[in-house]
Amino acid sequence: MNAEDEAQLPFRFRFDDRTIDASPGQTIGAALIAAGHRSWRRTRLGGAPRGVFCGIGVCFDCLVTVNGQPNQRACLVDAAPGDRVRTQEGAGHDDLAC
Repeated sequence: MNAEDEAQLPFRFRFDDRTIDASPGQTIGAALIAAGHRSWRRTRLGGAPRGVFCGIGVCFDCLVTVNGQPNQRACLVDAAPGDRVRTQEGAGHDDLAC
């Protein structure tokens, strides 16, 4: 099998302490939803569960930490083999202010 064929094969990444299956071109958010996860962040006030809301990167409900980088929108970031995705902790997009 050549590298081009391998690039089309399903793969796995880690979400918190779970293994998630993904397909090439699939976002982290889409893979999480396909695996049955509907929320992976909690609001600062009240702790309400959040996941994909708009699906196009306008809101910040789907924030996750990817490979140590917080505030990544799961609906925009393509999943990659071996990624380490963590539940978003903390202030969310407020941390992006300069």
